[in-house]
Amino acid sequence: MSVHGYTARHRAMLQAVAEGRAELLGGRVPSLSVDGLWCDFTATNDLYTAGLVAAASRSQAGTRVPAVLTSIGRQVLGTLVAA
Repeated sequence: MSVHGYTARHRAMLQAVAEGRAELLGGRVPSLSVDGLWCDFTATNDLYTAGLVAAASRSQAGTRVPAVLTSIGRQVLGTLVAA
């Protein structure tokens, strides 16, 4: 099942970011890790390009930084949790 095109996988990734358990690896297309494990690239790209997650600070390519939810990311997560 999906809500607004997002799946349970997207919701879990957003929840992990909200809980402070995620990092982005800087690069042209960032990678997301949760609890040290790399996430699905396609789902990460969906969340990043939609502007739902962002790096907590600027970084150089190849550097890990904490991932944070954007304001729209918090709204989408709220919708997914309520569904």
